[in-house]
Amino acid sequence: MILKPIRTRKIYEQIVDQIGQLVAQGHLKPGDRLPSERELVERFQVSRASIREAISALEMMGLIEVRSGEGTYIRQVNIESVVTPLAWMLFIEKDTDLELYETRKILEVQAAGLAAERAEEDEISDMFEALEIMRKDLELQHLGEDADHHFHYAIARATHNKILFQLMNTLSDTMKKSLKSSRSKLYEHKDTPEKLFNEHVGIYEAIKNHDAAKAQKLMLDHLVGVENHLAKSILLDNQ
Repeated sequence: MILKPIRTRKIYEQIVDQIGQLVAQGHLKPGDRLPSERELVERFQVSRASIREAISALEMMGLIEVRSGEGTYIRQVNIESVVTPLAWMLFIEKDTDLELYETRKILEVQAAGLAAERAEEDEISDMFEALEIMRKDLELQHLGEDADHHFHYAIARATHNKILFQLMNTLSDTMKKSLKSSRSKLYEHKDTPEKLFNEHVGIYEAIKNHDAAKAQKLMLDHLVGVENHLAKSILLDNQ
């Protein structure tokens, strides 16, 4: 049996939790002004340093806005205030590549189906343009990560779902940055680039033909295949 030592939570984290709960329960609303630093010290019975750490954390999370000379206010929570901390977490976390692919499977398979149902002509054209760039990259033996990103970005936009688009764009952008080196390993097998290109063509054709079920299946097959290649590369690197 493996037991982990009990760790005392930092004081500022407990302050963040309490204020977050007050916002979630509606006791603090967008535009409300928080008590002054001195008042918070007295109410929480903690040091000024802990209050300042909590304020910094809440500001980074997008939950509050510090206005110079005016005070600290609860912000209007929107999708950006959720996605920004997510992007930051993905940037600093290590060894999450496979977890990112698991998450992409959850989001992008559904997105492919929605895009097939909702895509407009300009969005389908964007996907086609991305494929043309992929084709040129394939001929020039380039990795083509920009065209790949453009293609998935176009699918996300074609869902017409703002929250899904923001989440997918954050994940896709992070994948583009973190997996550039892994992509070169993926392309070591001479047949892989053409295979991946053909998979993208298949997804495009299904979306263009408004075949949601086929678009979802082909997207799942594509992501599972890439995930399996990546898992093998990571396994070999760790041996």
